[in-house]
Amino acid sequence: MKSKNIQLYLWAALLLACSMTFSCSGFLDEEDPSNLTPEGFYTIPDHAEAAIAAAYDNTRFYGGGAGIFSSNWQLLEAPTGTSTTETAQNSDLNNLYSLTYDGNTGHVINWWQGIYRLVAQCNLVLDKVPGITPMDEAQKTRILGEAKFLRAWAYFYAVRLWGDVPLVLMPQTASSEDFSPERTGQEVVYAQIVNDLKDAETAGLPWTDQSGRVSTAAVKGLMSKVYLTMAGFPLNKGQEYYQLAAAKSKEIIDSPGGIALFDTYKEVHDENLGNTKEHIFSIQYNDLVASNPMTNMFPNFKPISYRGPSGTGSTVPTSSFYNSFETGDKRTVNQEGYFYTTYYTNGSEDEFDLGAPYIFKHFNIAANGTSGVPGTAKDNLNVPILRYAEILLIYAEAQNEVSGPNQATLDALKQIRDRAGLNTLPLSEYSKESFREAVWKERWHELCYEGKTWFDMVRLRKVFNETTKGFDDFVGHKNLGSNESLQEKHLLFPLGVQEMLNNPNLRPQNPGYPTM
Repeated sequence: MKSKNIQLYLWAALLLACSMTFSCSGFLDEEDPSNLTPEGFYTIPDHAEAAIAAAYDNTRFYGGGAGIFSSNWQLLEAPTGTSTTETAQNSDLNNLYSLTYDGNTGHVINWWQGIYRLVAQCNLVLDKVPGITPMDEAQKTRILGEAKFLRAWAYFYAVRLWGDVPLVLMPQTASSEDFSPERTGQEVVYAQIVNDLKDAETAGLPWTDQSGRVSTAAVKGLMSKVYLTMAGFPLNKGQEYYQLAAAKSKEIIDSPGGIALFDTYKEVHDENLGNTKEHIFSIQYNDLVASNPMTNMFPNFKPISYRGPSGTGSTVPTSSFYNSFETGDKRTVNQEGYFYTTYYTNGSEDEFDLGAPYIFKHFNIAANGTSGVPGTAKDNLNVPILRYAEILLIYAEAQNEVSGPNQATLDALKQIRDRAGLNTLPLSEYSKESFREAVWKERWHELCYEGKTWFDMVRLRKVFNETTKGFDDFVGHKNLGSNESLQEKHLLFPLGVQEMLNNPNLRPQNPGYPTM
């Protein structure tokens, strides 16, 4: 970890948060900002609010640029086999699609740096905010709970991407004892993630939060997801953790707090409905600060928006994945579900054929335009991280592993399929094994292109076969978009070569990847 760079990024983000999010003139005038240090900054409650705002700002590494026609989020999509590309300009992205990435791939490097910038900011909040006096204790506890959640969220990505990773829990300087940390075993990292989430769960956060800040429902939702992952590979904690995942997700399902599925798929990507109902936690975007980063899903330079010919087509659905949805599935209906095959010239004029299905799930109709209605050119659509649909599927999968299918698990699955306009078999038709695969299949289709499929592949060691509609073993499965097969080494990503040069304690490289 490049700690000096992390500190510079941290303070730049903090100052940006002050200028964009808060009216900071009152407390910044207290001393020369050019002499800003952690010791001199954390003195009043407004500083704590600015610091946690900087942490939220750092979550947007997810949508950061990764070279020409590419974004960081494509690290989680390109290797899955559910997408391909219509552009060939970005060699790093091409290597992700062809499963030939290594420790020099830009997306891998950007994810490592982005995660540890966020960790560094959270560590500062957790270290410095407790000492701010006077400060309302409820406000302080809430901010610390948010920081614990965000740190857990960051490490949850890190441990799933790289396995053993440095577990850094205190702010770092060049003189810190663990300035060049070694990698920590996955069991210990997961234990810390769970501890952070348990602390956040009791931090007095609101049940939901329409401002986009962390809520108690978001904490419980992430806990259920962590437990489900721990039950599977590589930890294989089994029944106990499936039970924990089922219980925690059921708390959300049984809550009277207004969380539910939207009635239509268009509502899932309606910017006016962000942080409401189905959206439990999202990365926040506002055009004044940073606009939605999912435009690499736009068709390759077709005039679908107010911009005219635009988009790169660098993440588009494979025909095999699109065709794997059941006949009549509303998620495949043009401009109604998660795909579109036609749109309007310059966003609002005559309709034209796109020539293939493209991803509509992150398309902001208000910003880009629709029939007869020009776009606003302001893409304020958030990036969904945890939706209620996923909670239902976590519960259905986990409870089935504990007790086999029952009416509650069927009801959870049926909610997803009812919205898709699909019939669901009666309970008597399911065995534990057939229900398991039915839930897995819904995860592939309902949660597609949200950065979740890759992690399902790794924790299950299974991959949806779009031809047979069954599931292959991870190792040996052939991604139809590239005709490349997954190998054992792909269960983990490589560490960045430069990171290992900067910190030799990170070695050895993950198995199967070159060190240099």
